[in-house]
Amino acid sequence: MQFTPKLNNVETSIFSVMSALANKHNAINLSQGFPNFKSDQKLIDGVTLAMNSGYNQYAPMAGSLELRQAISKKFEILYNLSYHPETEITVTAGATQAIFTIISSFIKPNDEVIIFKPAYDSYQPSIEANGGKAISIALEAPNYRINWDTVKDNINPNTKMIIINTPHNPTGTVMSNNDMLKLQELTDGTNIIILSDEVYEHIIFDGEQHQSICRFKNLKQRSFITASFGKTFHNTGWKIGYCCAPKELMEAFRNVHQFNVFSVHHPTQKALADYLQDSNNYLELPNFYQEKRDIFLNLIKDSRFKFKPSKGTYFQVLEYSEITSMNDVEFAKQLTIENGIASIPLSVFYDNKLDHKVLRFCFAKTNETLKQAADILNEI
Repeated sequence: MQFTPKLNNVETSIFSVMSALANKHNAINLSQGFPNFKSDQKLIDGVTLAMNSGYNQYAPMAGSLELRQAISKKFEILYNLSYHPETEITVTAGATQAIFTIISSFIKPNDEVIIFKPAYDSYQPSIEANGGKAISIALEAPNYRINWDTVKDNINPNTKMIIINTPHNPTGTVMSNNDMLKLQELTDGTNIIILSDEVYEHIIFDGEQHQSICRFKNLKQRSFITASFGKTFHNTGWKIGYCCAPKELMEAFRNVHQFNVFSVHHPTQKALADYLQDSNNYLELPNFYQEKRDIFLNLIKDSRFKFKPSKGTYFQVLEYSEITSMNDVEFAKQLTIENGIASIPLSVFYDNKLDHKVLRFCFAKTNETLKQAADILNEI
């Protein structure tokens, strides 16, 4: 028998590779993006309470209305605008599922989707699994900015979608107001859909304002937002998020969502709905994570690694060209095996394995872990 898979030559995720290596060598794992501290006990207790209160059967396909109303209210607080909880918000099994479902809802064979690399590694396989073609545009190092002239040159009648991510994983950069206006200008008068990955929406630093796509009227009407409660509330293993879009787009999304997920864990939805009633639970996150970023960078300021402070996410890129000429994959493995600290090399996110001699470190860790990691980095 012969079988023809839709995705061929898919390599093991770099996150799995580096985490496995960290486990094998008992290294401090600053590679994969998950906190090593607990989420709020109040939220954990809320899930238990919901289970004991009978929230154990299927939630509505689009998500608990109570949670969707809380999400809608959050947008009002943050941006003075919102999405209709009944027709424009859907609760998902994490942001990655939302991304895959959005792409599956619209991308057909030979459709083109513009993505910016380095990029979250689910984008391109999701496009290709649906027969689409990923058009990769490299962000311009060392500031990892989008060249909008290059974007314009790559837009053609086959362009059906553009995927953006701000704050950006893996570089920790953020898109500016001007970036969003450029995107709006380039897509006006087209049928291009925007998928805006905003999972780190609440983790932004130095007084910057998150430039959510919903703040731009002409972009909002053609766009999806994907978001993650796991990233926001330190419980990535719960795999729960949501997406927002105008009614017409959301109807198409739900046509697919109902057959590949249907509904998401009900007790967690109830707990999150209650937890979101206190807006401080997300409004205080920028200060919480900026303190961790600053602690980490202050601890390694005298090391041989060079850096520009992350503007968002809980990742920090460190440049190591003064330490070694090794390529970033080999250096990341060496640091894990010989020095006991794991990171993520950025070259793996580029089609041509472009190597800028930088590694990504996650600082969503306890202060004790950050101190231990800094002691290692300072000795290199």
